[in-house]
Amino acid sequence: MANTPSAKKAVRKIAARTAVNKSRRTRMRGFIRKVEEALASGDSSAAAAAFKAAQSEIMTAVSKGIVHKNTASRKVSRLNARVKALSA
Repeated sequence: MANTPSAKKAVRKIAARTAVNKSRRTRMRGFIRKVEEALASGDSSAAAAAFKAAQSEIMTAVSKGIVHKNTASRKVSRLNARVKALSA
């Protein structure tokens, strides 16, 4: 357990950052889920709109340090391929 005042403060800061990061990660996953649902329903226009929003949200997560840049690029690329395949 933390004993020094600085260690106790560090514990509080870590807890606060964890809460913020968890919220941002959940938000990103929600946007991805909307694209998945639009793809499952077969609605290409809704999927394209949801993808555009999700792409922006994923890249925001990169800038905030939630996910790695390459991980985000991979997610965006795979979602884009599925959206294109649906509209084709």
